[in-house]
Amino acid sequence: MADKRDYYEVLGVPKTASDDEIKSAYRKLAKKYHPDLNPGDKAAEEKFKEVGEAYEILSDKDKRARYDQFGHAGVDPNYGAGAGGGFGGGFGGGVDLGDLFGDLFGGGFGGFGGGRRANPNAPRKGGDIRVSLVLSFMEAVHGCTKTVSVNRQDTCPECGGTGAAKGTSPETCPDCHGSGYVTVQQRTPFGVMQSSQPCSRCGGKGKIIKSPCSKCHGSGKTSSTKRVEVKVPAGIDDDQSMRLTGLGDAGLNGGPSGDLIVIVTVRPDAMFERDRFDVHVTVPVTYSQAVLGAEVVVPTIDGKVQYTVPEGTQSGTTFRLRGKGIQYVNGRGRGDQYVKVVVEIPKKLTKTQRDALKKFEDTLKDDNYEQRKGFFKSLRDKFENG
Repeated sequence: MADKRDYYEVLGVPKTASDDEIKSAYRKLAKKYHPDLNPGDKAAEEKFKEVGEAYEILSDKDKRARYDQFGHAGVDPNYGAGAGGGFGGGFGGGVDLGDLFGDLFGGGFGGFGGGRRANPNAPRKGGDIRVSLVLSFMEAVHGCTKTVSVNRQDTCPECGGTGAAKGTSPETCPDCHGSGYVTVQQRTPFGVMQSSQPCSRCGGKGKIIKSPCSKCHGSGKTSSTKRVEVKVPAGIDDDQSMRLTGLGDAGLNGGPSGDLIVIVTVRPDAMFERDRFDVHVTVPVTYSQAVLGAEVVVPTIDGKVQYTVPEGTQSGTTFRLRGKGIQYVNGRGRGDQYVKVVVEIPKKLTKTQRDALKKFEDTLKDDNYEQRKGFFKSLRDKFENG
Protein backbone atom coordinates (compact mmCIF):
# COMPACT_ATOMS: atom_id res chain seq x y z
CA MET A 1 0.00 0.00 0.00
CA ALA A 2 1.03 3.59 -0.55
CA ASP A 3 1.63 4.33 3.13
CA LYS A 4 3.96 1.38 3.67
CA ARG A 5 7.72 1.85 3.80
CA ASP A 6 9.99 -0.13 1.53
CA TYR A 7 10.72 -3.47 3.22
CA TYR A 8 14.46 -3.23 2.54
CA GLU A 9 14.46 0.22 4.14
CA VAL A 10 12.59 -1.15 7.16
CA LEU A 11 15.30 -3.77 7.77
CA GLY A 12 18.11 -1.41 6.78
CA VAL A 13 19.57 -3.73 4.14
CA PRO A 14 20.27 -3.27 0.41
CA LYS A 15 18.21 -5.05 -2.23
CA THR A 16 21.22 -7.28 -2.88
CA ALA A 17 21.27 -8.51 0.73
CA SER A 18 21.73 -12.24 1.25
CA ASP A 19 19.30 -14.39 3.24
CA ASP A 20 21.72 -14.40 6.18
CA GLU A 21 22.07 -10.61 6.09
CA ILE A 22 18.28 -10.22 6.07
CA LYS A 23 17.90 -12.66 8.95
CA SER A 24 20.64 -10.93 10.96
CA ALA A 25 19.08 -7.50 10.42
CA TYR A 26 15.66 -8.81 11.45
CA ARG A 27 16.94 -10.41 14.65
CA LYS A 28 18.78 -7.23 15.65
CA LEU A 29 15.72 -5.04 15.12
CA ALA A 30 13.27 -7.57 16.59
CA LYS A 31 15.30 -7.61 19.79
CA LYS A 32 15.53 -3.81 19.81
CA TYR A 33 11.78 -3.25 19.45
CA HIS A 34 10.41 -6.37 21.16
CA PRO A 35 7.40 -5.46 23.36
CA ASP A 36 8.79 -7.47 26.29
CA LEU A 37 11.88 -5.25 26.27
CA ASN A 38 9.89 -2.03 25.66
CA PRO A 39 6.81 -2.34 27.88
CA GLY A 40 4.18 0.31 27.17
CA ASP A 41 6.09 1.78 24.22
CA LYS A 42 3.52 1.95 21.39
CA ALA A 43 6.06 3.28 18.90
CA ALA A 44 8.37 0.32 19.55
CA GLU A 45 5.42 -2.06 19.22
CA GLU A 46 4.55 -0.62 15.79
CA LYS A 47 8.19 -0.85 14.72
CA PHE A 48 8.26 -4.47 15.86
CA LYS A 49 5.20 -5.27 13.73
CA GLU A 50 6.67 -3.44 10.74
CA VAL A 51 9.97 -5.32 11.04
CA GLY A 52 8.12 -8.64 11.31
CA GLU A 53 6.06 -7.92 8.21
CA ALA A 54 9.16 -6.96 6.23
CA TYR A 55 10.97 -10.13 7.29
CA GLU A 56 7.98 -12.31 6.44
CA ILE A 57 8.17 -11.13 2.83
CA LEU A 58 11.94 -10.87 2.31
CA SER A 59 12.71 -14.21 3.98
CA ASP A 60 10.42 -16.05 1.56
CA LYS A 61 12.03 -16.62 -1.82
CA ASP A 62 8.82 -16.43 -3.85
CA LYS A 63 7.37 -13.47 -1.99
CA ARG A 64 10.65 -11.58 -2.25
CA ALA A 65 10.76 -12.16 -6.02
CA ARG A 66 7.24 -10.79 -6.39
CA TYR A 67 8.01 -7.84 -4.15
CA ASP A 68 11.16 -7.02 -6.11
CA GLN A 69 9.12 -6.99 -9.33
CA PHE A 70 5.90 -5.30 -8.23
CA GLY A 71 6.51 -3.77 -4.83
CA HIS A 72 3.76 -4.06 -2.21
CA ALA A 73 1.20 -4.85 -4.91
CA GLY A 74 3.00 -8.13 -5.57
CA VAL A 75 2.54 -9.47 -2.04
CA ASP A 76 -0.66 -7.82 -0.79
CA PRO A 77 -3.88 -9.63 -1.82
CA ASN A 78 -5.74 -6.34 -1.63
CA TYR A 79 -3.89 -5.34 -4.78
CA GLY A 80 -5.04 -8.50 -6.56
CA ALA A 81 -1.50 -9.69 -7.10
CA GLY A 82 -0.93 -11.91 -4.10
CA ALA A 83 -0.20 -14.97 -6.23
CA GLY A 84 2.00 -13.26 -8.76
CA GLY A 85 1.15 -9.96 -10.40
CA GLY A 86 1.48 -8.98 -14.03
CA PHE A 87 3.61 -6.66 -16.06
CA GLY A 88 1.64 -3.86 -17.63
CA GLY A 89 1.62 -2.22 -21.06
CA GLY A 90 4.45 -2.08 -23.54
CA PHE A 91 4.26 -5.41 -25.36
CA GLY A 92 1.62 -7.45 -27.19
CA GLY A 93 0.31 -9.35 -30.25
CA GLY A 94 3.10 -10.61 -32.42
CA VAL A 95 5.49 -11.50 -29.58
CA ASP A 96 4.31 -13.79 -26.78
CA LEU A 97 6.31 -12.79 -23.71
CA GLY A 98 4.85 -15.72 -21.79
CA ASP A 99 6.98 -18.06 -23.91
CA LEU A 100 9.98 -15.74 -23.78
CA PHE A 101 10.08 -15.55 -19.97
CA GLY A 102 8.32 -18.79 -19.08
CA ASP A 103 11.49 -20.68 -18.26
CA LEU A 104 12.84 -17.81 -16.23
CA PHE A 105 9.82 -17.76 -13.91
CA GLY A 106 9.02 -21.45 -13.97
CA GLY A 107 6.12 -21.12 -16.42
CA GLY A 108 3.68 -20.07 -13.72
CA PHE A 109 4.50 -16.42 -13.20
CA GLY A 110 1.14 -14.99 -14.24
CA GLY A 111 2.42 -11.72 -15.67
CA PHE A 112 2.88 -12.54 -19.37
CA GLY A 113 0.33 -13.51 -21.98
CA GLY A 114 0.35 -17.13 -23.10
CA GLY A 115 2.04 -18.48 -19.97
CA ARG A 116 0.34 -20.57 -17.33
CA ARG A 117 -1.17 -18.44 -14.58
CA ALA A 118 -2.35 -19.21 -11.11
CA ASN A 119 -6.10 -19.07 -10.74
CA PRO A 120 -6.77 -15.92 -8.66
CA ASN A 121 -9.71 -17.69 -7.01
CA ALA A 122 -7.93 -20.96 -6.24
CA PRO A 123 -7.44 -21.87 -2.57
CA ARG A 124 -4.23 -20.39 -1.17
CA LYS A 125 -2.49 -20.96 2.10
CA GLY A 126 -2.45 -18.02 4.50
CA GLY A 127 0.72 -16.20 5.39
CA ASP A 128 3.04 -17.32 8.17
CA ILE A 129 3.32 -15.11 11.24
CA ARG A 130 6.62 -14.65 13.07
CA VAL A 131 6.80 -13.67 16.72
CA SER A 132 9.80 -13.31 19.01
CA LEU A 133 9.91 -14.98 22.42
CA VAL A 134 12.46 -13.90 25.04
CA LEU A 135 13.50 -16.56 27.56
CA SER A 136 15.80 -16.64 30.54
CA PHE A 137 18.73 -19.06 30.45
CA MET A 138 17.00 -21.47 32.85
CA GLU A 139 13.68 -21.33 30.97
CA ALA A 140 15.47 -22.39 27.81
CA VAL A 141 17.46 -25.10 29.59
CA HIS A 142 14.53 -26.72 31.40
CA GLY A 143 11.70 -25.86 29.03
CA CYS A 144 8.61 -23.91 29.97
CA THR A 145 5.16 -22.82 28.84
CA LYS A 146 4.75 -19.26 27.62
CA THR A 147 1.90 -17.23 26.21
CA VAL A 148 2.49 -15.00 23.18
CA SER A 149 0.24 -12.37 21.65
CA VAL A 150 -0.44 -12.95 17.94
CA ASN A 151 -1.96 -10.42 15.57
CA ARG A 152 -3.50 -12.42 12.72
CA GLN A 153 -5.91 -12.14 9.83
CA ASP A 154 -9.01 -14.30 10.32
CA THR A 155 -11.68 -15.26 7.83
CA CYS A 156 -14.48 -12.75 8.24
CA PRO A 157 -17.24 -14.45 10.30
CA GLU A 158 -19.88 -12.22 8.74
CA CYS A 159 -19.34 -13.14 5.07
CA GLY A 160 -17.33 -16.35 5.43
CA GLY A 161 -14.41 -14.81 3.55
CA THR A 162 -16.28 -13.93 0.35
CA GLY A 163 -16.13 -10.20 1.03
CA ALA A 164 -19.77 -9.85 -0.08
CA ALA A 165 -22.65 -8.75 2.11
CA LYS A 166 -25.03 -11.38 3.41
CA GLY A 167 -27.47 -12.55 0.76
CA THR A 168 -25.11 -11.55 -2.07
CA SER A 169 -22.16 -13.18 -3.82
CA PRO A 170 -19.14 -11.94 -5.76
CA GLU A 171 -19.76 -11.79 -9.50
CA THR A 172 -17.40 -12.90 -12.27
CA CYS A 173 -15.64 -9.88 -13.75
CA PRO A 174 -17.00 -9.23 -17.26
CA ASP A 175 -13.70 -7.75 -18.49
CA CYS A 176 -11.33 -10.64 -17.64
CA HIS A 177 -14.01 -13.36 -17.37
CA GLY A 178 -12.66 -14.44 -13.98
CA SER A 179 -9.00 -14.90 -14.98
CA GLY A 180 -7.82 -11.72 -13.27
CA TYR A 181 -5.83 -10.67 -16.36
CA VAL A 182 -6.53 -8.87 -19.59
CA THR A 183 -4.50 -8.81 -22.79
CA VAL A 184 -3.39 -5.45 -24.11
CA GLN A 185 -1.87 -4.67 -27.51
CA GLN A 186 0.47 -1.96 -28.60
CA ARG A 187 1.98 -1.02 -31.92
CA THR A 188 5.76 -0.65 -31.88
CA PRO A 189 8.46 -0.27 -34.56
CA PHE A 190 8.83 -4.05 -34.25
CA GLY A 191 5.16 -4.75 -34.92
CA VAL A 192 2.10 -5.32 -32.80
CA MET A 193 3.04 -6.72 -29.40
CA GLN A 194 0.85 -7.97 -26.61
CA SER A 195 1.12 -8.69 -22.93
CA SER A 196 -1.10 -9.60 -20.03
CA GLN A 197 -1.66 -7.33 -17.08
CA PRO A 198 -3.89 -7.42 -14.02
CA CYS A 199 -7.46 -6.49 -14.81
CA SER A 200 -8.06 -2.93 -13.64
CA ARG A 201 -11.77 -3.48 -13.15
CA CYS A 202 -11.48 -6.27 -10.58
CA GLY A 203 -7.94 -5.57 -9.40
CA GLY A 204 -6.75 -8.97 -10.62
CA LYS A 205 -9.17 -10.92 -8.43
CA GLY A 206 -11.38 -12.17 -11.24
CA LYS A 207 -14.49 -11.22 -9.29
CA ILE A 208 -16.35 -8.03 -8.48
CA ILE A 209 -18.09 -7.37 -5.19
CA LYS A 210 -20.98 -4.98 -5.73
CA SER A 211 -22.22 -5.12 -2.14
CA PRO A 212 -19.19 -5.35 0.21
CA CYS A 213 -19.53 -6.93 3.63
CA SER A 214 -20.04 -4.25 6.28
CA LYS A 215 -17.67 -5.98 8.72
CA CYS A 216 -14.62 -6.59 6.54
CA HIS A 217 -15.41 -3.98 3.85
CA GLY A 218 -14.98 -6.52 1.10
CA SER A 219 -11.56 -7.89 2.06
CA GLY A 220 -12.92 -11.18 3.45
CA LYS A 221 -10.57 -10.84 6.42
CA THR A 222 -10.76 -9.34 9.89
CA SER A 223 -7.89 -8.58 12.25
CA SER A 224 -7.75 -10.17 15.65
CA THR A 225 -5.30 -10.52 18.51
CA LYS A 226 -5.07 -13.93 20.14
CA ARG A 227 -3.15 -15.29 23.09
CA VAL A 228 -1.40 -18.51 22.11
CA GLU A 229 0.15 -20.92 24.61
CA VAL A 230 3.58 -22.10 23.49
CA LYS A 231 5.22 -25.17 25.00
CA VAL A 232 8.96 -24.58 24.83
CA PRO A 233 10.99 -27.82 24.79
CA ALA A 234 13.88 -28.25 27.21
CA GLY A 235 17.25 -27.50 25.65
CA ILE A 236 16.15 -24.95 23.06
CA ASP A 237 18.89 -22.47 22.20
CA ASP A 238 19.14 -18.83 21.19
CA ASP A 239 18.06 -18.11 17.60
CA GLN A 240 16.18 -21.39 17.22
CA SER A 241 12.52 -21.38 16.26
CA MET A 242 9.35 -23.42 16.66
CA ARG A 243 6.65 -23.82 14.02
CA LEU A 244 3.04 -24.11 15.20
CA THR A 245 1.01 -25.38 12.26
CA GLY A 246 -2.20 -23.61 11.31
CA LEU A 247 -1.90 -20.68 13.72
CA GLY A 248 -0.90 -18.10 11.09
CA ASP A 249 -3.13 -15.95 8.91
CA ALA A 250 -6.29 -17.52 7.51
CA GLY A 251 -6.05 -18.83 3.96
CA LEU A 252 -7.73 -17.35 0.89
CA ASN A 253 -10.59 -18.93 -1.00
CA GLY A 254 -10.87 -21.77 1.49
CA GLY A 255 -7.14 -22.47 1.63
CA PRO A 256 -5.44 -23.62 4.87
CA SER A 257 -4.13 -21.18 7.46
CA GLY A 258 -0.45 -20.34 7.58
CA ASP A 259 1.83 -21.23 10.48
CA LEU A 260 3.00 -19.41 13.57
CA ILE A 261 6.80 -19.31 13.77
CA VAL A 262 8.15 -18.52 17.24
CA ILE A 263 11.76 -17.28 17.18
CA VAL A 264 13.53 -17.72 20.50
CA THR A 265 15.92 -15.24 22.08
CA VAL A 266 17.73 -16.44 25.22
CA ARG A 267 19.08 -13.90 27.70
CA PRO A 268 22.69 -14.56 28.78
CA ASP A 269 23.21 -15.86 32.32
CA ALA A 270 25.56 -14.26 34.84
CA MET A 271 26.95 -17.61 36.01
CA PHE A 272 26.56 -20.19 33.24
CA GLU A 273 27.83 -20.09 29.69
CA ARG A 274 26.40 -22.41 27.05
CA ASP A 275 28.21 -24.19 24.21
CA ARG A 276 25.55 -26.16 22.33
CA PHE A 277 24.51 -28.71 24.99
CA ASP A 278 27.52 -28.27 27.27
CA VAL A 279 27.65 -25.81 30.16
CA HIS A 280 30.71 -23.94 31.41
CA VAL A 281 31.08 -22.39 34.85
CA THR A 282 34.01 -20.80 36.70
CA VAL A 283 34.47 -21.53 40.41
CA PRO A 284 36.90 -19.51 42.57
CA VAL A 285 38.84 -21.44 45.25
CA THR A 286 41.22 -20.25 47.95
CA TYR A 287 44.96 -20.69 47.86
CA SER A 288 44.88 -23.29 50.64
CA GLN A 289 42.02 -25.22 48.98
CA ALA A 290 44.04 -25.50 45.79
CA VAL A 291 47.20 -26.53 47.65
CA LEU A 292 45.65 -29.00 50.10
CA GLY A 293 42.58 -30.12 48.14
CA ALA A 294 39.04 -29.54 49.38
CA GLU A 295 35.35 -30.17 48.96
CA VAL A 296 33.84 -27.19 47.14
CA VAL A 297 30.30 -26.28 46.12
CA VAL A 298 29.75 -26.26 42.36
CA PRO A 299 26.58 -24.77 40.81
CA THR A 300 24.89 -26.78 38.05
CA ILE A 301 21.69 -26.15 36.08
CA ASP A 302 20.00 -28.68 38.40
CA GLY A 303 21.26 -27.16 41.65
CA LYS A 304 24.38 -27.30 43.81
CA VAL A 305 26.69 -30.32 44.00
CA GLN A 306 29.81 -31.13 46.01
CA TYR A 307 33.05 -31.64 44.12
CA THR A 308 36.46 -32.66 45.43
CA VAL A 309 39.25 -30.42 44.18
CA PRO A 310 42.40 -32.57 44.29
CA GLU A 311 45.56 -31.53 46.12
CA GLY A 312 47.85 -29.27 44.10
CA THR A 313 45.20 -28.07 41.65
CA GLN A 314 46.55 -25.28 39.45
CA SER A 315 44.57 -22.16 38.62
CA GLY A 316 42.79 -22.56 35.27
CA THR A 317 42.38 -26.33 35.60
CA THR A 318 39.07 -27.54 34.09
CA PHE A 319 37.13 -30.53 35.39
CA ARG A 320 34.34 -32.35 33.58
CA LEU A 321 31.01 -33.36 35.13
CA ARG A 322 29.49 -35.92 32.77
CA GLY A 323 25.77 -35.69 32.11
CA LYS A 324 25.38 -32.44 34.02
CA GLY A 325 24.84 -30.35 30.88
CA ILE A 326 21.73 -29.52 28.87
CA GLN A 327 19.18 -32.02 27.63
CA TYR A 328 19.20 -32.67 23.88
CA VAL A 329 16.12 -31.10 22.28
CA ASN A 330 13.55 -33.81 21.48
CA GLY A 331 16.17 -36.48 22.10
CA ARG A 332 17.80 -38.62 24.75
CA GLY A 333 20.90 -37.76 26.68
CA ARG A 334 22.52 -34.60 27.97
CA GLY A 335 25.67 -32.63 27.48
CA ASP A 336 28.38 -32.18 30.10
CA GLN A 337 29.35 -29.41 32.48
CA TYR A 338 32.88 -28.06 32.54
CA VAL A 339 34.13 -26.50 35.78
CA LYS A 340 37.09 -24.12 35.53
CA VAL A 341 38.90 -23.61 38.82
CA VAL A 342 40.46 -20.20 39.41
CA VAL A 343 42.75 -19.80 42.43
CA GLU A 344 42.06 -16.46 44.08
CA ILE A 345 45.11 -14.81 45.62
CA PRO A 346 44.31 -13.23 49.01
CA LYS A 347 44.67 -9.45 49.46
CA LYS A 348 45.02 -7.07 52.43
CA LEU A 349 47.08 -9.47 54.56
CA THR A 350 47.95 -8.53 58.15
CA LYS A 351 51.57 -8.51 59.34
CA THR A 352 51.00 -11.79 61.15
CA GLN A 353 49.63 -13.38 57.98
CA ARG A 354 52.50 -12.03 55.92
CA ASP A 355 55.10 -13.37 58.33
CA ALA A 356 53.40 -16.77 58.44
CA LEU A 357 53.24 -16.93 54.64
CA LYS A 358 56.89 -15.93 54.28
CA LYS A 359 57.91 -18.51 56.85
CA PHE A 360 55.93 -21.13 54.93
CA GLU A 361 57.45 -20.04 51.60
CA ASP A 362 60.98 -20.39 53.06
CA THR A 363 60.32 -24.07 53.66
CA LEU A 364 59.53 -24.74 49.99
CA LYS A 365 61.99 -25.78 47.32
CA ASP A 366 61.97 -25.74 43.53
CA ASP A 367 60.69 -29.32 43.55
CA ASN A 368 57.44 -28.00 45.01
CA TYR A 369 56.89 -25.89 41.87
CA GLU A 370 56.93 -27.99 38.71
CA GLN A 371 56.15 -25.17 36.29
CA ARG A 372 58.61 -22.81 37.96
CA LYS A 373 61.33 -25.48 37.94
CA GLY A 374 60.75 -26.17 34.26
CA PHE A 375 60.73 -22.46 33.43
CA PHE A 376 64.07 -21.70 35.06
CA LYS A 377 65.66 -24.79 33.53
CA SER A 378 64.64 -23.56 30.08
CA LEU A 379 65.94 -20.11 30.97
CA ARG A 380 69.36 -21.47 31.96
CA ASP A 381 69.58 -23.64 28.85
CA LYS A 382 68.79 -20.68 26.63
CA PHE A 383 71.09 -18.03 28.09
CA GLU A 384 73.85 -19.91 29.93
CA ASN A 385 74.43 -22.75 27.48
CA GLY A 386 73.61 -20.73 24.33
